[in-house]
Amino acid sequence: MTGNGNRFEFYFQIVIVTRSYLDIILQAKMSDPAVTDVSGEDKIDEDAKSIKSGPKSQPGSKQPSRAGSAQSGKSGKSSGRPAMAATPAGSARGDNPAADWRQMRRIIAEDPAYSLATVPLLVDLCIKHIVTHFENNSTILNDLPLRYKSKVLDKISTDIPLKITANLVQEEDYWKRCCKARWEICDVSQYGSNWKRMYFERNLQQIVENFVPETTDPNELNETLPLSANYVKKLDVQQLLPPVREAPKGPDFDDASDAGSDAGDEPECDHFNFAPVLKCLTNLEELHLTYGVSDCGMNFEWNLFKFTARDCLQLAQCVAACKHLKVFHLSRSTLDDDKTRVLISHILDHPSLITLDLSHNTISDRGARAIGKFLNNRSQLVSLNLCDNDIKVLGAQAIAHALTKNTTLQNLNLRLNRLGDEGASAISRALQRNSTLQKINLGSNEFGEATAPFLQEVIMQNTTLKSMDLSCNKLGPEGGKQIQEGMEVNTTITHMDLRITDCGQEAEYCIQQILHRNKETERQSKIQDNSGRIWKRLPPQAAHRFKPEVPTITVS
Repeated sequence: MTGNGNRFEFYFQIVIVTRSYLDIILQAKMSDPAVTDVSGEDKIDEDAKSIKSGPKSQPGSKQPSRAGSAQSGKSGKSSGRPAMAATPAGSARGDNPAADWRQMRRIIAEDPAYSLATVPLLVDLCIKHIVTHFENNSTILNDLPLRYKSKVLDKISTDIPLKITANLVQEEDYWKRCCKARWEICDVSQYGSNWKRMYFERNLQQIVENFVPETTDPNELNETLPLSANYVKKLDVQQLLPPVREAPKGPDFDDASDAGSDAGDEPECDHFNFAPVLKCLTNLEELHLTYGVSDCGMNFEWNLFKFTARDCLQLAQCVAACKHLKVFHLSRSTLDDDKTRVLISHILDHPSLITLDLSHNTISDRGARAIGKFLNNRSQLVSLNLCDNDIKVLGAQAIAHALTKNTTLQNLNLRLNRLGDEGASAISRALQRNSTLQKINLGSNEFGEATAPFLQEVIMQNTTLKSMDLSCNKLGPEGGKQIQEGMEVNTTITHMDLRITDCGQEAEYCIQQILHRNKETERQSKIQDNSGRIWKRLPPQAAHRFKPEVPTITVS
């Protein structure tokens, strides 16, 4: 037993001495560039020779002896681990990144492809494994610490299906990468500065815009809707495609097609049905629609831009059922009087609709009467846009009558209609009685000098209007003087557009000076109100120290 113990101790000392020699050889190689550059079999041969002949001596240092090595082996045995080699020179580290032995492995294998670089950290290997198999085991993300979770989200692919990431990933950085990878232009300010909301809204928008009824497979839409329900607040659809019709067979097909396209007598085709979409989007607040095709090119046909009666009925029912909808835009969709009456009849009692935009359509007097009835009813409208329609005198009178009773509307746009002087007089009389409207646009409505006296009365008596657009109306120099006289009394209007009205430079200059005065008065009043609020918020013990400065207002 004693012999076996002495033999084991002898072998252990041999191992310690060999390890010390290997450390000295490694240190010599790292400090000598000529030796460091040796690779492959030459390196192995040099290691073998150095082990046989002993370590090379450094200048100015003593040659280590076997006795010293044995002694160090004994000390290593007593302390539990062998002595470490000296640190290489700083210049060697700068020349060779692998010169620092603390950043390399301590064992040199016989494989010439063996690398001295350190093994990656176990944490990095785990993160790499999670990223590689994220689709198969995505639930592990919730169990990771925050610092490791962010590393995983920075490395996972943006092409992972939405059914995995929709309700799992909430970090904005990941959804920002998804948006940048999919679209070149990303204006997140239009989506409440929320990248996740932007991704889901634009993704759903593209699905709807490229959906062809009776042709496109609805599976993608049906899978996306429940995943997008919690994140979509606005849906802005720029085009809606009609069903694809089969081309008629016959020798005269080209001639018949051209004749039908010019006459506009193609059979009506229904577009996308929004009923299942609006039913799923419980957080939808804004809906912007355009029934038409963008970039149709040489494939133009009238039915591509045909907003059918069935389309109108389906859409009206969907909007009426969407009780949480606040903004509804239906522009450039050939909306005529009959369809307007159908739409308005369904949304008369809508509880939350505050903005209605029916611009760039073909609404005339009958449609304007329906809109006037909507304003007379229990509507909550704050903004109404009827720009670029065909509203004339009777329609203007219906809207004017509604303005005398409405108490919620603040913004009205009637630009690019055909009101004329009679319609302008009706609107002006209504504005003298209205006390809520703050902004009105009457540009390009064929006004003449006869309209100026009515506008003058509005400017002098109305105390709530802040913005008025009268551009592109031939008011003339006399009309400009009358508007100037009204503005000298007014103190609330801060914006007035008189471009292309022939009012004269003198009248326009005086009106601009008055507008500047009203803006300054409004600014000073806001400053004074803010000072009063600060005074009320101060604690009682410090109130006597604060003396708000009341600005002096000079009116020239």
